[in-house]
Amino acid sequence: MMTAAIVLSVIAAAGTILSIVFLPEVKIKGKRIPVFFVVPVISAILIVALNVLTFREAWDGLTGDMASMFHGRNSVNPVKILLLFFGMTTVSVFLDEAGVFRFLATKSMKLAGHSRTKLFFILYGVVSILTVFTSNDIIILTFTPFICYFCKNADIDPVPYLVTEFVAANTFSMFFIIGNPTNIYLAESFHMTFSGYLKIMALPTIFGGLCALLVLYLLFKKQFKEEIPVSEVETAKIEKPYLAIFGAVLLIICLVFLIIADYVGIEMWAVATCAFLLLVVGALVIAAVKKEKPTELTNVFKRLPYELIPFVISMFIVVLSLKKTGVSQKIADVFGAAGERYDILTYGVSSTLVANFINNIPMSVLYSAITETASPFAVYASVIGSNIGAFLTPVGALAGIMFTGLLKNLDVKFTFLDFLKYGVVVAIPTLFATLAGLYVVYFLQ
Repeated sequence: MMTAAIVLSVIAAAGTILSIVFLPEVKIKGKRIPVFFVVPVISAILIVALNVLTFREAWDGLTGDMASMFHGRNSVNPVKILLLFFGMTTVSVFLDEAGVFRFLATKSMKLAGHSRTKLFFILYGVVSILTVFTSNDIIILTFTPFICYFCKNADIDPVPYLVTEFVAANTFSMFFIIGNPTNIYLAESFHMTFSGYLKIMALPTIFGGLCALLVLYLLFKKQFKEEIPVSEVETAKIEKPYLAIFGAVLLIICLVFLIIADYVGIEMWAVATCAFLLLVVGALVIAAVKKEKPTELTNVFKRLPYELIPFVISMFIVVLSLKKTGVSQKIADVFGAAGERYDILTYGVSSTLVANFINNIPMSVLYSAITETASPFAVYASVIGSNIGAFLTPVGALAGIMFTGLLKNLDVKFTFLDFLKYGVVVAIPTLFATLAGLYVVYFLQ
């Protein structure tokens, strides 16, 4: 059974990567439909069909904690994780639909004037701050077209600013649990609280963010010396400011409740679910009062990454099979041989590399099982790897694939090798700086 579990896990991982690189989506009647989750789903079905996991074991693994969702914590439940992720993603996408991010993107570029250096620092700062409070994927998908448009108009190379945006978004996404679905998965798997996570990850994120900023500046310093020949950019307007205000207020309230959730006995998935329900009801009420169609809300539902549901559930079953057959424990034994003090380095480096072989979401599901017997800092190190691994190669995260695909559609040449070239230069020092920050927190505990 162990051999079958390993083979099917490898097939799931390899199938995911091959699909992400060569066939991430298919067109059906003009609509682009993601298919990267298909092979993991088939692998999960085969795991049950071949009795590597019984149907009851798979079902219990997915739903065994359902009752405790309403009265306390027990074991990890992928349903909770998906509710938390989709609840927060809905708020972020709604803010984007309301025009908030487009407004901030064009405003940032306008503030830079003729200075490329100023544009670099403004862009890094704005993307970092927005990512902390929303979602790295949404920020990347919103800012990328505006950077390309601005640079084409100004006749300057967009690559330094595209790399800056991508690195900033995937570094500061570590700050809060909600910044990245991998944070959510790993943190929820070990029942970490919002405030508990923040206490540990704030300093490492700042270490990594400052290191990334320095490396990026040194990397593109020569290009920043020249002035921007044309800097005129029209600031995008927020057509419906009442929707932007509603979305922003809801996000702030949601963040406050996430921070105090553990102190008042509320789980984070419940806060995110309430935010989702309030968003839907609020948007419908506003549309009714204004006598207009809830277009923004409709677009939110169209843009949600539903493909993550079968992907996460199937990878969860794959990892359950590795756990049942003892594979994850054997890996944990190898990783833990050096002792707890080395967990941060071992898990931080390995998770970064593994994310770039199997993508950061499957990696996070796998590491949630491997780190069960490790120290809590091994989990935080894995979170770091899942974020920083995203800008080592495009395979590291779905954001990387979407980013390179978007650039191709925008006629910006940025190949796999270009991504790797900049990724290696920035990711390696940023990774070790972030892990150093985590070590500081570890020794201060």
